[in-house]
Amino acid sequence: RSRFICDLDFFVLHYIFIDFVTNMVLGKVKSLTISFDCLNDSNVPVYSSGDTVSGRVNLEVTGEIRVKSLKIHARGHAKVRWTESRNAGSNTAYTQNYTEEVEYFNHKDILIGHERDDDNSEEGFNTIHSGRHEYAFSFELPQTPLATSFEGRHGSVRYWVKAELHRPWLLPVKLKKEFTVFEHIDINTPSLLSPQAGTKEKTLCCWFCTSGPISLSAKIERKGYTPGESIQIFAEIENCSSRMVVPKAAIYQTQAFYAKGKMKEVKQLVANLRGESLSSGKTDTWNGKLLKIPPVSPSILDCSIIRVEYSLMVYVDIPGAMDLFLNLPLVIGTIPLHPFGSRTSSVSSQCSMNMNWLGLSLRERPEAPPSYAEVVTEEQRRNNLAPVSACDDFERALQGPLFAYIQEFRFLPPPLYSEIDPNPDQSADDRPSCPSR
Repeated sequence: RSRFICDLDFFVLHYIFIDFVTNMVLGKVKSLTISFDCLNDSNVPVYSSGDTVSGRVNLEVTGEIRVKSLKIHARGHAKVRWTESRNAGSNTAYTQNYTEEVEYFNHKDILIGHERDDDNSEEGFNTIHSGRHEYAFSFELPQTPLATSFEGRHGSVRYWVKAELHRPWLLPVKLKKEFTVFEHIDINTPSLLSPQAGTKEKTLCCWFCTSGPISLSAKIERKGYTPGESIQIFAEIENCSSRMVVPKAAIYQTQAFYAKGKMKEVKQLVANLRGESLSSGKTDTWNGKLLKIPPVSPSILDCSIIRVEYSLMVYVDIPGAMDLFLNLPLVIGTIPLHPFGSRTSSVSSQCSMNMNWLGLSLRERPEAPPSYAEVVTEEQRRNNLAPVSACDDFERALQGPLFAYIQEFRFLPPPLYSEIDPNPDQSADDRPSCPSR
């Protein structure tokens, strides 16, 4: 029983200590939250360079409190950090740190009180009564390009707003909330609408024996895509070797981090597909095989210490040898393809790829000439057939049957258009034919 009482006393003392610490840190502050005025319908705080970030700091107190200041601190930066082990001698090793940081903006504002927080004098305190209170804030992002928010293995790009509530003789209450920034990439630009293609060949050797080559050709309709789209892959794989090979395709994300003149690279698989196995002497054709892009971060191309790039690798898996592969660069954007861009790029390039890639060609049919009624009206024809009133001696000499024949057929319609000569020249059969090319 005495042991139970001791345990109970310890529990009560522990609860009192926790309550004391809580009151020292929070006092009568029940909650401190940050909310953003979202610009989109999904209620997700997403912004771009030049946008105005606005929101509210929500403060809820259970009693009357005195406050020295309520501040916000908004910041955006890219940061890189990794370590490498170095050898300095036979038994000496050390760790080299690589860090770099780029700041995009740094904004501070005071919502309540004054700048100085180390002054605990009674002067300058603000009294906040019990209840829920809202304090609006607003600031503008720089007009210069910002890096897209990103979380990588050795670095990140982050944007956040931090609220700090300072009270006399108590520890400050702090809260940080991040928001997302997208530096938009419009894929409807000529450089991102251009097709990407390549061709490679590989010959396998085993000691003194050489097998036939393995050839790979691949093409995609454009360079720029957005998450959720499917890439149409046109490819032709020819296996003239003695081995069984497998054509494959994959999308890779490459993260590059730069610090102190060094570079750290991370490559990750995003999506992939597998074709049918090809035995010796077989050929496989991909006529627009689809590979869907999952939800991924957009490309980051304008940050000096972090780059995020994508590529489509079309390759042939060769057992017992190095793979034969083609790398086609990709740019993952944020603004999808417009209907007009789709017509001028996607449709035309896909049509040209289908025709050129598969070796199909359509003979152009000549356009038929306009009808007679579209050129000469009946009124013009009648007016020109009227007799000539004034003629000189030369014209009178022509007033014979031949002149009447010419006048009669001068404005008559030409014969009907036809691609086949109804009266072929009989001597044409005796002419030598043109060899086919």
